[in-house]
This record gives sequence, structure tokens and C-alpha cells, in this order.
Amino acid sequence: MVLALVPTEAHLDPAEMAALVRRARMGETTAYERLYRLHVPPVYALCLRLCGDPGRAKECAQEVFVLAWQRLGSLQIDAAFAGWLRRIAVNVSLMALRSRGRLWSRESGSDVLDAVAAVTPRQGEPVGLRLDLERAIARLPDRARSVLVLHDIEGYSHEEIAAELEIATGTSKAHLHRARCSLREVLRG
Repeated sequence: MVLALVPTEAHLDPAEMAALVRRARMGETTAYERLYRLHVPPVYALCLRLCGDPGRAKECAQEVFVLAWQRLGSLQIDAAFAGWLRRIAVNVSLMALRSRGRLWSRESGSDVLDAVAAVTPRQGEPVGLRLDLERAIARLPDRARSVLVLHDIEGYSHEEIAAELEIATGTSKAHLHRARCSLREVLRG
């Protein structure tokens, strides 16, 4: 199951995007600014989903675009800019979580249950809207949220997630299962 919460591709045809990337690679700052403006919403959304905190997500998104500018020369000409940028965003966001020691803190099953209770909709709040799902994802424990976002939204395999988070493949699967169960509970209301 892959969730499509925010479009991840900019609204340019592939030839226009490739031309924009080529111009940015040659150092044209106006081209890079346009790439930034086209891609900052999905990059920020990804950072927010992984970090769970708007302030930290904003810092990560800024760092993503600084790193992308610095590394633009390493992007293969035929590679998809949006996919390359998402990979940088995942790495930056996970590094931010690691640097705060949050990915490595012990999490129990009750942490996920506490997260479910924390996002139960208030009286009169509509259930089933995208914002409810986003809010529920943001409240998951860091590891469960990271695995859910990487697997169900970004399409990573459990093996890739395990390598990225330095956990066992089975642990990735367990976190995904718990995160999905938590989301189902919340969205049922």
C-alpha cells in the first residue's frame, strides 16, 4: 500500500524539468530558485512526516536544498531531480532524528497506543480527511513513523529501510505493522 498524500513531481513536463536542471547545474541561480519553488512543498512535507515537528522539518528542508545546490554536479543528467531530492530529504531528516538520539530511544507497544490516544479526533471534528491522516502520522513514535513514511509513502523496501535505520528487517516490518494498526484505530474514530 503506497499512500499518495502530496504530489511528489513538479508540474513541468520532463523536457522542461531536464532543461531547468541543466541550467541549474551550470550555476544559473534563477533556474535553481525555480526548482526550489517547485519542489519545496513536497520536500517540506516529507521532512515533516519523518521528523514529526514543523520547526525541525523546516530546518531539514532548508538543509536539503543547500546540499542539493552543493551536490548538483553529482546528479546524473538523466536522473529524476525529484527522486534525487527526496533521497537527500530522507537522509537529512533521518540524520536530524539520529543526532537528537530520538530514533534510538526504546519504544514499546504502549508508545504506539499512547500515540493513538493523542490523536483521537475531538468532538465534532470530521474524520477521514487528509489532515487527520497527516496528524495521526505526525503523532506516531519516531521509528514507527519513519518506517511507515519510508515504506508506504516513499516506496522503500523493508531491506532498504533496515539498512537506512540500522535495524533488522523484521523490526522494520513490526514497526510498520504497529504504525498501520495505530492509524486504522485513529481513523476509525
